[in-house]
Amino acid sequence: MTPTKDNIDLRILEELQSEGRISMVELADRVGLTKTPCTERVKRLEREGVITGYRAELNQIKMEANHQVMVQVTLAKSTLEDLEKFRVAVERIQEVRACFMIAGHFDFLLLVRTKNVEGYRQIMGDKFYTLPGIQKIDSYVIMEVIKDVKIIPVRRH
Repeated sequence: MTPTKDNIDLRILEELQSEGRISMVELADRVGLTKTPCTERVKRLEREGVITGYRAELNQIKMEANHQVMVQVTLAKSTLEDLEKFRVAVERIQEVRACFMIAGHFDFLLLVRTKNVEGYRQIMGDKFYTLPGIQKIDSYVIMEVIKDVKIIPVRRH
């Protein structure tokens, strides 16, 4: 967080993270401002790239995406070219909701969402085993999500 953010900016960020559809009047009231200066601060935070967007959270069961699997991927070689080829290919797979390059015993960790285990098996056969440079894939079905925090802590100095 850059030093240009004061306590009011930080309170705005906290409020918007927990309730992105809050009215500007209500937000202003919660942070102790009137509507106009609050709106100006929000617009500045958006221009500065601190606020990058607003989203709706969807029900994963109703959207038929409640089967989650963590997938460890090990590439045969870890050259820059191989890593880039994998990166480009995995970005095209819609069911891959997150992809992390890992420093450790494997190269990538993927979060995959499908409707059910049959959907995941199809993704494995049709898409994962065709990815470039794959040496090994290990899958771990998520049985229960214990913690999944989407809010970034707002630090006060």
